[in-house]
Amino acid sequence: MPKYRVNDAAVDHAHHLIDARRYVLRSRWGDVQPSAADGTRYLKTHTWDEYGAWHLGLTDGAAEDTKRRYAFVFGDYTRIHRMGIISCHYRAAEWGHKDIELAAHELLQYLDDSRR
Repeated sequence: MPKYRVNDAAVDHAHHLIDARRYVLRSRWGDVQPSAADGTRYLKTHTWDEYGAWHLGLTDGAAEDTKRRYAFVFGDYTRIHRMGIISCHYRAAEWGHKDIELAAHELLQYLDDSRR
């Protein structure tokens, strides 16, 4: 099983999106989660750093500038989705990626606190 570390650039990006109110509170993540093809389309007009900023995890040992490098997507490349964060949290907890789980939990709390 791959090992992941927290992508600090993605955490910063998520905070920026939340502060700018660029989020969706209710969505069906399975319907809006970006596909591999969506990622390819995004990369045609954006850098690898911009692509990576939408992924909470970095895959240990994966080459830079590859899709394999990035994991735990939390938005649709335009907005962050609350259900995307919850999905990251759940998947990380399910597979024992504690640092990713905690980062997702922090983002969820930050999003929820920003609405008050």
